[in-house]
Amino acid sequence: MSRYSTWNPSYIQSEQQSLIEAPPQQKGPALKTTPTQKKRVYSTKKVKAPSASQVAKPKKTPLPSPKMLFPPVARVHASGTALRFGILGAANIAPQALIVPAKSHPEVVVYAVAARDRARAEVFAKKHGIPKVHTGYQALLDDPDVDVVYNPLPNGLHYEWTMKALIAGKHVLLEKPSANTAEETRAMFELAEKKGLVLLEAFHYRFHPAIQRLKAILVSNELGKVKSITTRMWAPLRLVFSENDIRFDLSLGGGALMDMGCYTLSSMRFLASPFENTAVSPTEVIAASTIALVKPQVDRGTTATLAFPNDIVGTLIADLNSPLRDGISMTASVVCEGGEAELFNFVLPTIYHTITVKKNGKARKEKAYVPGYKDGVKGKGEDWWSTYRYQLEAFVDRVKGRDAGKQVAWVTKEDSIANIEWIEKIYEKSGLGSRPKSTYVPPAL
Repeated sequence: MSRYSTWNPSYIQSEQQSLIEAPPQQKGPALKTTPTQKKRVYSTKKVKAPSASQVAKPKKTPLPSPKMLFPPVARVHASGTALRFGILGAANIAPQALIVPAKSHPEVVVYAVAARDRARAEVFAKKHGIPKVHTGYQALLDDPDVDVVYNPLPNGLHYEWTMKALIAGKHVLLEKPSANTAEETRAMFELAEKKGLVLLEAFHYRFHPAIQRLKAILVSNELGKVKSITTRMWAPLRLVFSENDIRFDLSLGGGALMDMGCYTLSSMRFLASPFENTAVSPTEVIAASTIALVKPQVDRGTTATLAFPNDIVGTLIADLNSPLRDGISMTASVVCEGGEAELFNFVLPTIYHTITVKKNGKARKEKAYVPGYKDGVKGKGEDWWSTYRYQLEAFVDRVKGRDAGKQVAWVTKEDSIANIEWIEKIYEKSGLGSRPKSTYVPPAL
């Protein structure tokens, strides 16, 4: 897929002037009338062609490494210590989020997939080389050979099937948002702690060096005190998602704030914290409004303004069906007392990203595909690793008891609870209210 067919060209051409704003270009020297001629005849003046050194060469934008889509296949440890993952549902996100990243990890095997429709699961398993197929989600949880459950089910099913997975003694990699309510998220993490299991809400962007580099710039105080943060995530997806898509189903936790909005809130909270590997909660929802409704109580898009500690003001914009002319935006912008910093494409930075830092009237651009050194130790990673591959590395390290928390910004229990809690508060401020609580009641343990 060409990046130029995906991103708004205004981001590609220049940070100062978009293609739309550029003046029309003349294709040759200007034509002029010769006054000595009676008839309206035009002549041209010969212009000397510029030398090769005078012609500005276009800047080459590096393309993503082919290894990102076709990673080298790692040899699985012969000792049998590899973690066997089971996937709940034949979800479209699973190949990008787990199956492809797992190919290059020597301690991960995607072992099983389950779906209510066995035929669908069998097609999915054959396509992706998954050896075991289960009919129904509970059958996968009952499989003693499954060590970890990946839960990419619709939002409204996260609580029920994560709780059931934890009860079955499985570690869980849980797609975001964690659940429909903060109460449900808190219960999941408390059960994981009680049983000594790893539960991670899969905010994969957090594990990539790009967002970590932006955070390091802010924490270093190079630009002074943070004044405001704006996080934007929108795309013209009217041709992709119909009104009947699960993203717009209230009973399943639908809405743009739950989908794209959870990213914008999470990244804002991460950047607002003055400490390296932590996020901070807002103190107030100043304003929140719905851009448009798809169905009653289901937002196509939402914008909100939040107050944070240290007098920081945050603005988030999330829209699942933005105007086509606006292209795609996944940007985090920070204004400080002594300058500005912006990360373009914080969600999928391996494809392409730019960190722009402006200070004292000058600007510089940075990129961060691999981690740097911390306490004399270089972080693990390759320039072709996707955000999901970085996340998988950290998850496996945590399950294996290797303290990856010192090297990456782990998404903690408190972080996950706070994120869905403030999503609920934004929905309350906008007048739409929280998404419905799950009807599942776990057994007494």
